[in-house]
Amino acid sequence: MNRLDAIKPEQSPEAIPATKGHKLRLSMLLPLSVFLLIAVLLGMGLFMDPKLVPSPLIGKPVPEFSLQPVQGRKPGLARQDLMGKVSMVNVFASWCVACRQEHPLLMQLSRQGVIPIHGLNYKDKPQEAADWLDSLGDPYTRTGADLDGRVGIDWGVYGVPETFIIDKAGRIAYKHIGPIAQKDWEETLQPLIEELSTKDL
Repeated sequence: MNRLDAIKPEQSPEAIPATKGHKLRLSMLLPLSVFLLIAVLLGMGLFMDPKLVPSPLIGKPVPEFSLQPVQGRKPGLARQDLMGKVSMVNVFASWCVACRQEHPLLMQLSRQGVIPIHGLNYKDKPQEAADWLDSLGDPYTRTGADLDGRVGIDWGVYGVPETFIIDKAGRIAYKHIGPIAQKDWEETLQPLIEELSTKDL
């Protein structure tokens, strides 16, 4: 009998390397595919404007909360303080570099009395928050010290600074991520505040 005739079909020289090669290709393709998918998603994230991240709280009532004021200041800040009038809630911290960038504009708006601006002090040390406002000026009508960040989580805070526009009914009408620039104020925030101010509860 011929030596090749003794080899079973499934053990033929052609079949054995083909099966191994197929398994090898699959084991390499799967991790490569996962890597490419992650790379594409990360690449897309690099080109997305972080200010456009949607908030699931838009149109919903402000979360229930009540906070003591920043050290040395009063009054504190609670949900009921955001009812009956269009207002702004600005999330800030003394350790936040971008907060310093937007602070002069907040001071200007405060002097003009355009809208009540309330400060949500996020994960800050009490003395450092107080010193920061003492040195740069305090644009806030009320402040709330969110020492452990739990209220910020309820508000869906991604980072600092963030600013929320609250309507007369105490609903979150808009969320701005990042420092507010003059252009943001003139083109987006001010027109929205004026529009909300004309609406009844």
